Amino acid sequence: MSSSAGDPSVVIGLLDGPVDTRHPGLADGALAPPHSPPPDSRSARHGTAVAGVLAAHRNGGAPGICPGCRVFVRPIFERYGPAVSGPRDLADGIEDCVAAGARIINISAGFTQGGLHVEALAHALDHAGRRGVIVVVAAGNQGRVSGSPLVSHPNVVPVTSCDGAGRPLPNGNLCASAGRRGVRAPGIAVETLAPGGGVSRLSGTSLSTVLVTGALALAWSVNPAAPAALLLQALSGPLSTRRRIVPPLLDAVTLVRAASSTVPEPWP
Repeated sequence: MSSSAGDPSVVIGLLDGPVDTRHPGLADGALAPPHSPPPDSRSARHGTAVAGVLAAHRNGGAPGICPGCRVFVRPIFERYGPAVSGPRDLADGIEDCVAAGARIINISAGFTQGGLHVEALAHALDHAGRRGVIVVVAAGNQGRVSGSPLVSHPNVVPVTSCDGAGRPLPNGNLCASAGRRGVRAPGIAVETLAPGGGVSRLSGTSLSTVLVTGALALAWSVNPAAPAALLLQALSGPLSTRRRIVPPLLDAVTLVRAASSTVPEPWP
């Protein structure tokens, strides 16, 4: 966070609940498109909390990671309830975020296994990968060792939670996909924004995921010309050596250094 507040050319697609965009703790102009304040529902609390981790003022009670970036808000929880979405809704949301110019898409949402649109979700994730968009996905909070068509897709970065000492949380899901190409990040009592102007503390893989998204956004802000593949390599490390289901700890410093290493030297 000391290296940058974020660059507006780095757009983050937020697939989550509705966001209270009139919250006074949000940085001016950080969220688009504008919305009316949502009702005080679980989905609105979740969406506002995740958005706040990214876009809150740095000088507020719950400082945001990258308030200088732009966040494209795309609610997806209306049909299935808070923090749960179906494959068709996710597919449509991913395509909308890519069309809006998102470089990173944050999905702090569960995934319903049923339905006839899993193939549409795979196509949307393939499309995002071809466009160089990094998709960061919460592994879930059921304490299971299991994957899903979302978490297991090769174009996503699965994220699970850990405590302040880096130990995986008991309720954070693990899977082979997370072990191969994912990361773990802190997910206990993350202070963020609540609808109506307040502040709250939330835990779980949703918060871990948006911390990873924020770190990627800051690294990309240091050098917006850096290729997505470079950031993914710095985030995940050498994939060929990873054989466990527990992914490595997020290393934000390595991310920023990797992006900085490709910045051209100024003319003398």
